[in-house]
Parts: sequence; C-alpha cells; structure tokens
Amino acid sequence: MRHQLHDLIAPVPGTARQIHSFHFGPQQPEGKVYIQSSLHADELPGMLVAWHLKARLAELETAGRLRSEIVLVPVANPVGLEQVLMDIPLGRYELESGQNFNRLFVDLSEDVGNQVEDLLGDDPQRNAQLIRSALSHALAAHTAQTQLHSQRLVLQRLACDADVVLDLHCDFEAVAHLYTTPEAWPQVEPLARYLGSEANLLATDSGGQSFDECFTLVWWQLQQRFGERYPIPMGSLSVTVELRGQGDVNHGLAALDCQAIIDYLIHFGAIHGDAAPLPALAYPATPLAAVEPVTTPVGGLLVFNALPGEYLEAGQWVADIIDPITDRVTPVHCQHAGLLYARSLRRMATAGMVICHVAGTQVYRSGYLLSP
Repeated sequence: MRHQLHDLIAPVPGTARQIHSFHFGPQQPEGKVYIQSSLHADELPGMLVAWHLKARLAELETAGRLRSEIVLVPVANPVGLEQVLMDIPLGRYELESGQNFNRLFVDLSEDVGNQVEDLLGDDPQRNAQLIRSALSHALAAHTAQTQLHSQRLVLQRLACDADVVLDLHCDFEAVAHLYTTPEAWPQVEPLARYLGSEANLLATDSGGQSFDECFTLVWWQLQQRFGERYPIPMGSLSVTVELRGQGDVNHGLAALDCQAIIDYLIHFGAIHGDAAPLPALAYPATPLAAVEPVTTPVGGLLVFNALPGEYLEAGQWVADIIDPITDRVTPVHCQHAGLLYARSLRRMATAGMVICHVAGTQVYRSGYLLSP
C-alpha cells in the first residue's frame, strides 16, 4: 500500500488541508479502480465502509490477489467535514460559495476531443489510452483558484484514468440505491445485486456535472463526436452508491457493503478469485427522469405514512402535514407509482419542500434531474 498526500489551497494562512489517498495493487496493474467516500461530508456510512475496505484490500494485496490498482480515498471532503455550526454538520454545501460539493466538476470533453481528434484510429484500446492520457494532461493544466476548486481537481485527477469509479454517498432516510448511466448499467448491475440496491436510477446526463458524471459524460460525448469515424469505448464505469441513510453507520452494515464491493471487484476482474453467486435484483433499473420528488404544498409537522422500501401506487397517501395552531391536516399523496427509496429527516416541513423520492417507470421530467 502507498499512502499519498495531496495539498489543497489554503484559503488563509495557517489553514492548510490535505486529501489522503491509499493505493493498492501490483507494480504492473491490469487496470484501475477508484473508490471515495463522503464527498458530502455529512454522509458517513461510506467512510466506515472505506475503513473496512482499507483493511481488506491490504490483506488481498499481501495475498497477491489484486490485479488492478485500487485507489481508496476515505475522506473525500476535508473542507466540508470541518463545517460544523452550533453542533450541526453542514457537509453538503461549501459555506463560502454556497456550492454543492458534488457539482461543477470540470467538463473537459471538448478539450480532450480537440487533443485526440487527429490521433484516433481503428483500435479502440489505443483510442482509450489516448483519451485517458489527454484527460490527465488537461486536468494537470488546470490551475485551482480556490480551496473548493483545488479539492475538486485533486479528486478528478485521482480518478480520471480509472476503469471503475465508485462514489460512496447516502441519503437522509433511505434504502440502498445507486445512480449510473444506461450505457454503464449492464456492467454495473452485478454491483446492484451484491449491494441489494433497491432502486437503480439511470441517466446519461442528469445535469450539474456531478463527480460520477464528469467521467462517464466525457466518454459518451466523445462517442457522439467521433463514433461514426472511430471506435470509442466507454472507458469509465462511474457509479454513485447511496448506502442507505445518514444514521446507518454501524459495523454490521459496513462489513456487508465492504464484502459486496469486494465481490463486485472479483466479478469485474480487478481481484483474483471466484465470483460469488449473483443475488436477485431487488428492483429493476428505472430512468432518473421517472423519479418523482414528492413535495408538500404547505408547511407544518411532517408525519410520514410510508417507509423507505415501500412500493406506492399512484395517488397513494404518503404523509400528513399538521398545522398545530389551526389543527389543519393536509394529506400529501404521490402522483406516480413507484418505489419510495428516500425520505427527509426533517419533521417540520416548509411549503414546497421535497419530503421524499419515488422511483417510477414512466419518464416525465427533463433537464436538471438532481437535488440541489
């Protein structure tokens, strides 16, 4: 194992931060896997899974079973991890800019395409190597102006040449679920099975240039640009893995999730061994554009009538909003059938607030598909 330190820009003197990466694998790896956790710094189940993974990967490396380089970043957001205001962790948005830590990663598809256009040929593997090299050079040429920008660049540089990128998150109260692209889904489906993912949400471009999509989108856009002339493989399988809810930080679940990721990497070929049998898929993959963000029209006490993991029929009663002053009770119903996979932790709702998400099957949204 190699332990590397990556310095971030210090916003003012005396406040320097670093990102730690742990590198496992043989001297001549056959590929690369990148795993990070807690990019939203108040989402900690993945950090515990990463801690378990670090020990397991060290054992597998000693046993000579790693075929690929596996890079692990257990604390992907030291900036957000320190943002605690009056005992409340604020790890989703940077306080200085208000920006979501998992948005606005650098879009390099046009730059990379311009670099490789005259070099591409008929060999898809050679084209992939050219694109990865160009991507690395393009990222190296970027100069960070802020601490947040430098953090994004460090993470993007570490992962840009990986065959598999796993970004470990969680929701508020949720069942295990994941986000990836329709193009990557056939190779990601085994991961969903091993993890017991109960909702698998697919979009080529959900908007916002999130961490996982800053890799898959580059390859997809290059395929659109050059696909009729040159064979461009999908060079990165990127997945946002949502490990249930914020309170699900315990060794039992973390050990299960760690083993699921190991099983997937064996199945993928990054680790030597016999792949474990694939469990049944808990719920089929559905379009992210078919997800219903259920909102409340009024504010008040939020009392749920449905749990994460329940399948809801169209029009089903989801929650009540209670005004304790007027005694008015406003029922909230979902509009579309689907699996309720995540709901809010807050119990005092504000008018217009999203209280839960339901994974439907019929596309009805477009444009920006993510939460703020």
